[in-house]
Amino acid sequence: MLLNFYLNCNSNLTQSLANLLINRTLKSIGNSKLIGALSSRTRHLSSAATADQPTSDGPSSLFIFSSDGKEDKSNRNAQDDSIYVKSPSSSSSKREAASSVTMPMSFMRGSIVGKRFYSQVTTRPADDGNGWTVMLDYRTLKTPSNRPLKLPTLALAKAIAAEWEYQETDGIRPFTMPLMKHACTALERVPLTRPKVIDYLMKKFNQDLVFCRAPNDNDITSVVHDRQVEKMDPLLDWVTSEFGFKPAVYSSFFGGKQEDGLTKAIETLLKQTDDCELAAIDAIASSAHSLIIAIGIYCGKLQIGEAIELIRLEEDIQVDRWGLVEGGHDVDAADLRVQISSATVFLGLSRST
Repeated sequence: MLLNFYLNCNSNLTQSLANLLINRTLKSIGNSKLIGALSSRTRHLSSAATADQPTSDGPSSLFIFSSDGKEDKSNRNAQDDSIYVKSPSSSSSKREAASSVTMPMSFMRGSIVGKRFYSQVTTRPADDGNGWTVMLDYRTLKTPSNRPLKLPTLALAKAIAAEWEYQETDGIRPFTMPLMKHACTALERVPLTRPKVIDYLMKKFNQDLVFCRAPNDNDITSVVHDRQVEKMDPLLDWVTSEFGFKPAVYSSFFGGKQEDGLTKAIETLLKQTDDCELAAIDAIASSAHSLIIAIGIYCGKLQIGEAIELIRLEEDIQVDRWGLVEGGHDVDAADLRVQISSATVFLGLSRST
């Protein structure tokens, strides 16, 4: 049920984004003539787990596949976006043991990276029996650092397989594969940067969106204040009952200071998460500008729609009052729904049931 919701949400919202960003001249994202990147409009706050990714479009960003998992250095060119596929080994046993598809770092950033080169997508248990992998024909899908994409649950493996199966023959579009991106982050980044991810989240904790309140001293801001009290106070009450400390609210742009007990309780929760859970929390928090909303989703207090309503509360009030800017507010809303939905679905599918 969760997977079906994600697939429908991802397809519909990606189509909406594409139509708006490319002058609304295409009727469907499935159009084979669709060219360009959808990821040009991204939210301004990057997640800690992906903040240190390279931004160069040099040789390391090429999308190169080979049967032995190695790049063909003779074909490297900073201006070339082609996909190079080496012929498989004549030895079937050697081919089965060594064939793979390695994701480049550019996969994490988006754009169309090359034509679809595979015909069938399947899943199978990992070689060591611990987890699941995705197969593109006979090739084992690998992460950017050339490690097998070993996923904790069959449900998550099938969801990522569905993302690859969804790709059109005219090009592979990473921006339609957020679960793949979250998986690479969880497997590649979080194990190496876990203390930094937690430290980054805690540094932003005192400026959390749900702690900030609009002033109640004039007609314009009082509307926002009253809506915040109505919508956010129940979440703050849950935080009080869950962690034993009442959060402080404030009207300063620079934030305030929460009790040390609450800060330590939140930090302890983050340290107890596994890599997939922390990657999802980090992704949600960066999109929501709120660690509390991310933890609310993690603990099952908030659903996707409820979280998005809280995140967009002030902007939705402004839209109701002054009107919607086409190509601005609507694109941001669609992008936010994709980011929150995909991270939440990734979180749910990564958990064993």
